[in-house]
Amino acid sequence: MSIPAELKYTKDHEWIRIDGDIATIGITHFAQSELGDIVYVDVDTVDDELDKDEVFGSVEAVKTVSDLFMPLAGEVVEFNEELEDEPEVVNADPYGKGWMIKIKISDMSQVEDLLNADSYKEIIGA
Repeated sequence: MSIPAELKYTKDHEWIRIDGDIATIGITHFAQSELGDIVYVDVDTVDDELDKDEVFGSVEAVKTVSDLFMPLAGEVVEFNEELEDEPEVVNADPYGKGWMIKIKISDMSQVEDLLNADSYKEIIGA
């Protein structure tokens, strides 16, 4: 199972790529494999300022719907619109083309609370 070392993670199975004050967020390989075939990604929070742990959207798989949580406080500046027509990209490439949102981080100190790859591996038993 792929868990890229350069990314940060949450206990809610989201990954975060930090580039300056912009964070790209998606769900981990583990999360997409647990959900199964993803059929819909719903994000209607673009341009919204959200606090850490607030719901920014949801992902719908064949058998379940899961909320997506903000790993950091910030403004949602972009949604991966490719997912509207091809939500299955999240299954095929969760760390690449399957990214979900980009945010402008409002509190950089929260980055310190994110998990590194080794800590995330412990949570999922990898």
